[in-house]
Amino acid sequence: MSNFVKEFRDFVNRGNVVDLAVAVVLGAAFTPIIDAIVTGLITPIVAAIFGQPDFSGLAIDIGDAQILYGLIIEAILSFIFVAFALFVFVVKPWNRIQEGMASEDEDDAGPSEADLLAEIRDIMKSNN
Repeated sequence: MSNFVKEFRDFVNRGNVVDLAVAVVLGAAFTPIIDAIVTGLITPIVAAIFGQPDFSGLAIDIGDAQILYGLIIEAILSFIFVAFALFVFVVKPWNRIQEGMASEDEDDAGPSEADLLAEIRDIMKSNN
């Protein structure tokens, strides 16, 4: 039994499990923000351009049944709008931040190994 507990503890303590848990919680917390951007900004813009923000009422009647293809269109558009909002408001700014941090790291790195060896060679030549 103690082997099982040890294996479970090792599994839970892996970095990727904790990272995944944090990502899920942050994603859940971030959902209302993206939904507000989609509902309050992107959907009204689409409605202004195309005239109809709600496609859920679109359907085809076949006998007593109804095929609600509007729900599928709405789900696809919702996915596209959420992906677009995430890309514009999260991914692009995050990439810019990462690029800025990478360039700062390169500046802080100092001279390369080749530069240092060339400098040592030049010092040794001048001493001879």
